[in-house]
Amino acid sequence: MPSARRRDNPPIETMTVDEFIAWDDGEGGKYQLVDGEVRALSPASTTHAKIQATLAGLLDRHLDTPGVRCSVLTEPAVKTRIRAKKNMRVPDLGVTCTPDTAGQVELPDPILLIEIMSPGNQKDTWNNVWAYATIPSVREILIVQSTRIEALLLRRQADGAWPPDPETIAADGALTLASIDFSLPLSRVYAKTYLVQRI
Repeated sequence: MPSARRRDNPPIETMTVDEFIAWDDGEGGKYQLVDGEVRALSPASTTHAKIQATLAGLLDRHLDTPGVRCSVLTEPAVKTRIRAKKNMRVPDLGVTCTPDTAGQVELPDPILLIEIMSPGNQKDTWNNVWAYATIPSVREILIVQSTRIEALLLRRQADGAWPPDPETIAADGALTLASIDFSLPLSRVYAKTYLVQRI
C-alpha cells in the first residue's frame, strides 16, 4: 500500500499512535500506522468483502449466546506489543472478550485476529501477521485466501510460542478456532462468492 497522502501534498511525516488517532486526512480515507508511517488501505474486492461480511456474521451469531462476553469487530484498530507507539494495524476482523469503554479506539485484548489475503496485499498481510504475534493476548491468527477456498491458521502453543508454520485448511476441511470454541466447514465462509462453484 502506498504512503497515505493528501491530494497534491507531500507524504505525511512519521507519526505516533496518539498523533495517528487524532489525525484527520480531510478525505475520510482508511489507514493504518506501520512503524510510524501512515499507509492507505486499498479498497477490497467484492469477493474479499463478501468473505469478510460472511465470516463476521458467522462469528457474531456464534458469540451471541448467553454467558459469552466475546464480540467480533470489523476492521478494528490493533496496537502491537513491539514498537507500540508507532504501530496501529487494522485486521479485517478481530475478536475480544474484554468490554469496550466510551471513546475507545484500540481493540482491547484481542484473542483472535483475521486477515483476508488478496493478490495485491500479501506482503502487507504477512507483515501484519508478524506484528499481531507480538500481542500477548492473541491466541490465534487466521489468514483467509480470497482467490481460492483455503485458510492458514496460526495457533499459540501451550508454552506461549508460535508454531514455525501455519496449519493449512483445505477447501473440504473444517475451520476450527479453539480460542472461541468455533468450528464449521471452511466452505461456508465462501458461501456467497463465486469460489464455491469450483468445489
